[in-house]
Amino acid sequence: MRVAGVPFGAELRAALGVPGRVRELSSSPRSLVRRVEFADGTPAVVKQLTEGPGAAERYAREVAGLRLAGRVGPSVVPRLLGTDERERVLVLEWLEHRPPANGWQVAYAAALARLHAAAPADGAAPLPRWKGPTGDDIESFLALAGAFGAAAPSAVRDELGALTERLGRPPGRPALLHGDPCPGNDLHTEDGIRFVDFEQASLGDGLMELAYLRIGFPTCWCVTAAPEPLLDTAEAAYRAAWRDATGLEAEGDLADACAGWLIRGDALVQRAQRETVDQLARLTREDWEWGTATARQRLLHRLGVVARMTGDSAALGGLGRLSTELRARMLARWPALRPVPERRP
Repeated sequence: MRVAGVPFGAELRAALGVPGRVRELSSSPRSLVRRVEFADGTPAVVKQLTEGPGAAERYAREVAGLRLAGRVGPSVVPRLLGTDERERVLVLEWLEHRPPANGWQVAYAAALARLHAAAPADGAAPLPRWKGPTGDDIESFLALAGAFGAAAPSAVRDELGALTERLGRPPGRPALLHGDPCPGNDLHTEDGIRFVDFEQASLGDGLMELAYLRIGFPTCWCVTAAPEPLLDTAEAAYRAAWRDATGLEAEGDLADACAGWLIRGDALVQRAQRETVDQLARLTREDWEWGTATARQRLLHRLGVVARMTGDSAALGGLGRLSTELRARMLARWPALRPVPERRP
C-alpha cells in the first residue's frame, strides 16, 4: 500500500492503522513528507527518504537521532511512532507549529542543550563523529584574504592549524548534534520547541551548534543576526540547561566554534552544492542568493562576529585582526552589501 506515493507497509498498518486524508508537506528534494490522519482522527507525519547518494545512511542517522532524543523529557523531538527500514519510511507525531515569539533564541538554546545532552556519556551510539574544518579550508580562506590584498602573517596560518586541531578532538562528553538545527527544523509548539529532520545527526561538541545563533546559521537557508544582549542570554540558557542535564560545564570555546564556521566555504551553499568547488574563491567572482541572504552578506556577517570575538584573543588574535581587515576590504569593494536580517521570516 502507498500513501500518496509513500509506501505504508503491512507492519505499519498493523501497528498504526490505515492512514487517510493525506496532505503533501514541503520538504527537501531528499525526502517525501505527508500529513495523514488515521481512522480515529489522530494526525501523523509520514516521511520517506528518497533514493539517492547516502539515502540509507541518512535514514539510519535520522532514526538513531530521534530514538536518542526521544528519551529526553520534556520532549525535544516528535514521538517516533513507527519505521520501515526497507522503504526508509518514518512515521512521526504531528505537532502544530506556531510563529516563534520575540526572543525565541533563548528557548531554542535551552532546548538545543537538552537535545545535545541526549547522547550517551560514553559516546556509544550508532552515529558518526562530527567532522570539522580541514587544511583545505585553511588554504581556501587564506587565499581569499590574499585575493583582497589582505596578506595573512604566518602566525594566522599557525592559529588556524591549531584551531582545526582543537575542533577535531572528540569532546570528553559528546553531544547529540542535530546536524542542521535551522529555522524550519525547529517547531515552536505550545509545549515547547521540538527539532525535526535528523538526517545529518552526529556526535560532537555542542558548541558547534550553539554557535549557529551568533555566526548566523551557517548550514541554513535562514540567516539572522540577533542583538548581542539576546545572544548572551541565549548562550547562558544553553549552558544552564546543559549543566542541569549532565552535571557538567559545557566544554570548548564558542569563539573557536564561530571561527571554524567562518573558514568553511561549504557553509555558504546548500547541501547539494557542498564538496564541489571552492566556494570562497567563487565568492570573489560572483554573489548568489540562498534564502534570506547572499553569500557575500553571510561572509561579511561572519567576519564581523569573529573579529569581535577574537580581536584580543591569545589563541586567535591574528585571525581577529585579519577578519577586521578583510571585512573592511569587502565593504570597500562592494559598498552596497547590507547586514543580514535581524528577524527570521
